[in-house]
This record gives sequence, structure tokens and C-alpha cells, in this order.
Amino acid sequence: MTTTPEMIQVELGERSYPICIGAGLLSQVGELMKASLGTGQRVLVVTDDKVGALYLEPLTASLEAAGYLVASHTVPHGEASKSSEKLTETWCTAVDARLDRKSIVVALGGGVVGDLAGFVAASFLRGVAFVQVPTSLLAMVDSSVGGKTGINLPQGKNLVGAFHQPAMVIADLELLSTLSPREFCSGMAEVIKYGVIHDAKLFAMLEEKAEAIKALEMEPLTHLVKRSCEIKADIVRQDEREGGVRAFLNFGHTLGHAIENVSGYGKFLHGEAIAMGMVYAAHVSERQQGFPEVDTQRLIVLIQAFDLPVSYDEGSWETLFEVMTADKKAQNAVPRFVLCNKLGNALLPEEVSEELLQSVYVDWT
Repeated sequence: MTTTPEMIQVELGERSYPICIGAGLLSQVGELMKASLGTGQRVLVVTDDKVGALYLEPLTASLEAAGYLVASHTVPHGEASKSSEKLTETWCTAVDARLDRKSIVVALGGGVVGDLAGFVAASFLRGVAFVQVPTSLLAMVDSSVGGKTGINLPQGKNLVGAFHQPAMVIADLELLSTLSPREFCSGMAEVIKYGVIHDAKLFAMLEEKAEAIKALEMEPLTHLVKRSCEIKADIVRQDEREGGVRAFLNFGHTLGHAIENVSGYGKFLHGEAIAMGMVYAAHVSERQQGFPEVDTQRLIVLIQAFDLPVSYDEGSWETLFEVMTADKKAQNAVPRFVLCNKLGNALLPEEVSEELLQSVYVDWT
């Protein structure tokens, strides 16, 4: 099935770009890029071994049919590819492919590929254009929009990177059919987050349509992807470099990133860790901001409806807290938390006493 794409514009002045959302768009990527970016340029497609086996060939055909000169670079799937080693390998492929400053890097994959390819584009020849073709729900609703790029260090996630906005984002909803149920539900954690921090009506729709969404029914799926992108586009428009309201997007991420680190990257998918982090942040919000307990329970039930974890008891508080103090969101080695005072309303990050944080953790686990 092919649909006319829904279009959302991320308004950032000279760096504004469209997000195209629809079914059957993979075969149209070349023409969509040509209409927006021109043609004739060299393109480097960055993908991973799982996604590439499914979609690299049809994407390459679409790009070549539109007049692009295409090379590709494939990395192993998984968080470990967000590394300095894979970054260097991709830079070297870009040199071998004779990319110049008019060339385009295309990210074909989930969040890992998008972050890596985006940082390649941000840094190669001091910056070239890149296009996001997200293949996971997590990437479609979150990481492909907003221009955050980067790699991990042993001490934590995304500690090295750059802001580099894509030239466009092309989200083909049909690609979600090849995700495992676990990967799909991982992406739903970020959609749930948008409901908690910004849109109580979206949250209620997710409660009502959970089973239809898990069955990949196109109407609710299109709505949740479009609404998520609208929310993120508006937040990025207001605060491109996270000096203010963009920090709302980190709800659940302070503890979530620490869980990923302490557990060893790969044990939990990103959305699974964020789901646990959101439940914890909701409990902290109850204590610090009066967030209604009934809404914490609604959040727990909704997270469970998408087969995501709601508790964590595998790491010591001391280890988790130490990792949180090294997080890029910390200030002066003090972790900061995005909290909510009601469903649909997030507050700017704030310090919370370690005593309260530990008390909530002990009660929660």
C-alpha cells in the first residue's frame, strides 16, 4: 500500500526541513530527495546488517533512479556500533566513495544508525547534508527528528556528538511490519513519553487503541507517529540546542540511561530502559511535585499494555547514582530530573535530593 505522505515542517529558519510520513515511501525516497535537495550528488547510505539485508537494495535502486551516485557502509546492528571505531570506519568509507561537500549521507535504520550517520555527516569535511530514513518506531517518533547525533563512550551514552539537523526525514510506516514485537513496543515508550510530558489526549488515545496499535492498524499508527513528530518538531523549534523546554524530552531518561549502562548495553532495549525510568520519574514527581498517584498507575498500566517493564531491581543504588552523576544532563556532577505536576505537563529539569531519590528507588524496587 502506498499513501500520499503526511508532511510536517520543522521550522528552524535556514535549517528547516520536512518530515514525510506515509506507507510505501521507500521506493519514493529518491524522488522525494530530488524534489527537495536536487540530484546528481554522491550519496553514502549508512545502515546495519539487519536493516541492510531487507532495505538497502530497494533504497539504492530508488536513489539511482533519481540520478544519485550511491555507495554504502554497513555496521553490525546494536548499540555497540555507536563507537569511535565504527565512526572512523564510516569516515574512511566516505573518503573512498569520494564524498565532497555537496554529498549527502543517508541514514537507513534505527536510532543507532541515525546517530552514527548523523555524526558522520556533522563532522566529515566539517559538515555535509544528511537524510534520515528511519526503519524503527523509536527512530520515526524520536531520534530521527531534532538533529542530535553522536556516539557512546564506556562511561555513558551519547557523550560525544553534535547538533546537526537532517535535510529531511522520510518515514515509511510499512517498514514497521518487519520489526519484532519487542522492538516495536520499545519504540512505544517514547510515544507514551510524549503523552506524559505534553499531550494528555494522546495518552488517552494510546490507552484506548493499544491493541489496534500493536496490530499495526494504519489509522492509529499514522496518528501516533504524526502527533509524536508534531510535538517534537514544536519543541525543537522553540529550543534547538536544549537550553530550555527541549529538556522535557528527557523525561525518564536520567535513570533509563543509567540502567542501560549498568546492565550492559543490549540487555534492555532503549525503550525498555526508558519505560522503567518513566515509572521511577513519575514516583519522584509524586513526592516532589504532587503528580497524582492515579496517573502514575495509569502510566504503569499503559506501559504494561505494550509489554514493557515497569520495575528494576538488578542494580545497586550506589552504582546507578554514580552513573547518573556522569550523565550529560547532570550539572556539577548532580543528576537532574524532568518531572511532571500533572499528566501532559512537564517541568524544567531540577535537582532532587539524593535522599529522596534513593528513598523512591528503594520503595519502587
